[in-house]
Amino acid sequence: QVQLVESGGGLVQPGGSLRLSCVASERISSILVMGWYRQAPGKERELIADITSGGTRRYSDSVKGRFTISRDNAKNTVYLQMTSLRPEDTAVYYCSAAVTGAPMMSWPPSEDDNDYWGQGTQVTASS
Repeated sequence: QVQLVESGGGLVQPGGSLRLSCVASERISSILVMGWYRQAPGKERELIADITSGGTRRYSDSVKGRFTISRDNAKNTVYLQMTSLRPEDTAVYYCSAAVTGAPMMSWPPSEDDNDYWGQGTQVTASS
């Protein structure tokens, strides 16, 4: 059982930046796909970025060009660098992990394609 723990959320002014981290309890080199989802109040959870073990990245249109996903296998950590934050980026951000390539078969993938989830970290972009 892999445990994922997110950190780095907080309150930031619009236009600001934050970096989220997701640390896994086991080696992520064997985890094929890791992703970042978010859920805003009153909305469904949505995938905003994912990355494969080979380094292939995908982004939702809403964050493309502003957010960057990366992974450091040596630290068992996945990052989400967020820049030019907007009020509409306010949400709880969740880390996900899939041991198979199932999430890469479609966009957006089914949440059931993921095997593990973190508990979430709140990001609020507000003045």
